[in-house]
Amino acid sequence: MQVELVTDGAAFEQRVFPFLRRDPVLNSVILSIVAGRAERAAVEPQPPVYAAVLDAGEVVGAAFSTAMRGVFLGGLDEEYAAPLADALADVAPEAPIVDGTAAAAAAFARRWRTLFGGELVPGNGTRLHLLGTLTPTPTQAPPPGRARLAGAPDAALVVDWVTAFGQELGLPGIPLVELLGSWVDDRRVWLWEHGGRVTSLVGHQAPAFGVTRVGPVFTPPDQRGSGYASALTAHVSAVLLDAGSQVCLYTELDNPRSNRIYAAIGFEPVADFVRYDLRPARFTST
Repeated sequence: MQVELVTDGAAFEQRVFPFLRRDPVLNSVILSIVAGRAERAAVEPQPPVYAAVLDAGEVVGAAFSTAMRGVFLGGLDEEYAAPLADALADVAPEAPIVDGTAAAAAAFARRWRTLFGGELVPGNGTRLHLLGTLTPTPTQAPPPGRARLAGAPDAALVVDWVTAFGQELGLPGIPLVELLGSWVDDRRVWLWEHGGRVTSLVGHQAPAFGVTRVGPVFTPPDQRGSGYASALTAHVSAVLLDAGSQVCLYTELDNPRSNRIYAAIGFEPVADFVRYDLRPARFTST
């Protein structure tokens, strides 16, 4: 088994996408993010590092490390996690987090702790869901207002709300202005508006091999509980389904309310993931 590291997103795409596209739902994050970086320059302080895991010359796994997301393992098997940590230790020692399935993320984190020190404390994670049968208004009438695409005048609000979304989840800081400007230009950010006031936001990635990942989903605290995010997510999901795409999204495992809401819309669990803090002496999953 060996690990190949590259910084060229297009070369990595050519190398590993035939393997990843076998399960485009489980691998939606790697597929969409790598494809996006291959198409346009990423907005981040350091270039990403892409890793292809090979066995007898055949790709058996893939991962990446970026300043924006840390190390993302996707559906990488547990047995490849520690060798991958060894390979990334020299080129991405400042990686803030690792995110992967529970077994693989723990194996990576244990090896990282051996290399850099710190304590290992398990914590909450995320759950990947795939939309089955869409139920736009599962148990109640839709909230007042309407869905609309975000436009240039909404750019500052979109940046502020996605920043707040990341802060609530404890994600690493992301330089958002240029990145989200491209999302708005590409018609991938939707807003729910009621009485002239924007009350919720839903974005989505570009489709990758027939699958589109919804997120972020954010409603300001003073507007929560009114069904805006649920209605907007259902609307965006319907638009994506009509375009011929499967639809998936992630939820936080420690947020049972959001899991119930998405289940009512028609999303079904696929896999669970765990995120660990990799910074020395702060080796706690987030």
